[in-house]
Amino acid sequence: MDEHAGYQSPLSGRYASPQMQEIWSSKRKIGTWRRLWLALAESEKELGLDITDEQIAELRDHLDDIDFEAAAKYEKELRHDVMAHVHTLGDAAPAARSIIHLGATSQFVNCNTEMLQLRDATKLIATKVANVICNLGDFSKKYRSLPTLGFTHYQPAQPTTVGKRATLWAQDLALTLEDLEFRIQTMRFRGVRGATGTQASFLDLFDGDHEKVLQGFCYCLSTISDNA
Repeated sequence: MDEHAGYQSPLSGRYASPQMQEIWSSKRKIGTWRRLWLALAESEKELGLDITDEQIAELRDHLDDIDFEAAAKYEKELRHDVMAHVHTLGDAAPAARSIIHLGATSQFVNCNTEMLQLRDATKLIATKVANVICNLGDFSKKYRSLPTLGFTHYQPAQPTTVGKRATLWAQDLALTLEDLEFRIQTMRFRGVRGATGTQASFLDLFDGDHEKVLQGFCYCLSTISDNA
């Protein structure tokens, strides 16, 4: 496997599914950074900044052709992972170099990317939990009449059935699934802020037009910091 195509850790190869490894892979992470930079540039253009269609198109053409070796060289020189990938993308899309990450801070890509990864990872877990619940339903029906010893306070008590006991496991998982679905539905973007969690850099870009800076942020965290 390409080392950047799956999440790397001492435990991932043994315990993580291929789908989960892909969600947390370097390719997914940096590919999402680039999509966030594209979305940022598109929004800034829409709000009036001098960004050309050519620059937007060039960014869109280089979302996934990530040169990790070049980025590693830049990071060794700059000692900054985000700036390393800003320069790497700038090399691939020279016409767009000046608009990449314009006005943003590192946590714009870091936090928002991790939120998207958490959302996708949670969706994957929720799907697997739902499958287990379905399987337990089939199991419960199959063994609904098979007697087994019931317990209370960890002591032998009245008989129950294997199927009945399995419905209790399914019920616990159903509550877990309900919570996972709530988390998925209520996850919020960090939003777009400047270096210390303020909007100063964007107010500067838009000549102090506060309404433009606020536009489109109806469902993100209302206050954040960038103390990394």
